[in-house]
Amino acid sequence: MAGSTPLAPMMGPDGMGAASAVRSPKTAELVAGTLRRMVVDGQLKEGDFLPNEAELMAHFGVSRPTLREAVRVLESERLVEVRRGSRTGARVRVPGPEIVARPAGLLLELSGATIADVSVARSGIEPMAARLLAEVGTAADFEELEKMLADDIPAGWQSDRFAETTQAFHLRLVQLSGNATLAIIAGMLHEITVRHTAFVFKEGRPVSKADYEKLMRSYRKLMQILRSRDGAAAESHWRKHLDVARELSLQGLEDVKVRDVMG
Repeated sequence: MAGSTPLAPMMGPDGMGAASAVRSPKTAELVAGTLRRMVVDGQLKEGDFLPNEAELMAHFGVSRPTLREAVRVLESERLVEVRRGSRTGARVRVPGPEIVARPAGLLLELSGATIADVSVARSGIEPMAARLLAEVGTAADFEELEKMLADDIPAGWQSDRFAETTQAFHLRLVQLSGNATLAIIAGMLHEITVRHTAFVFKEGRPVSKADYEKLMRSYRKLMQILRSRDGAAAESHWRKHLDVARELSLQGLEDVKVRDVMG
């Protein structure tokens, strides 16, 4: 594995006395850290297999149990996938927002967060993403969103997938803004938001044709603003859109907890 960072300088005591309260990392953690950095730096890419055990053991100068412990660390972080009994070894799997969605949902449940909390958080994320998208979005980005409006959302309204298709549009808008942090947060909240929307429908609030057409007009107006490259107007319009949607969807459900929706 040419070009990888030698472990020897990382494993020394680094001048720390025996009485130091700082725990020295285990060798397996150091190996995992080096491999993790290689994924982050792009030396190991999505779908790549790690070199075989013999090569890694020789490279790092570690035993098989130590190497396997290091791989288990990466597996627990969803950075590699190990197929038991396979001769191909561990394969790199770059995780997406779903890696934090489940624990984040649990934390929201434990904290007693309401769906209103989640909705307000989205109102702080999506309008800024709309501004950024207006400023940096490409023609291909806009065409992708237009296609979702023309195909996916109408099909969703005519079936039982309206919650999924509308929220997919919201998520894709943030992802196309080019801001990785906003995209990760939006992805984290995505599943909760979809379930909330579906929960509202189950409460006997199906989307009427008039409401559907009003929603589509708002979406189309957003697309016009995005194509005009007016970031401030895009942010303002999308904030108003989310405020109205929140008021309608939360009416009478303001105190519903995240756990009630997650089921």
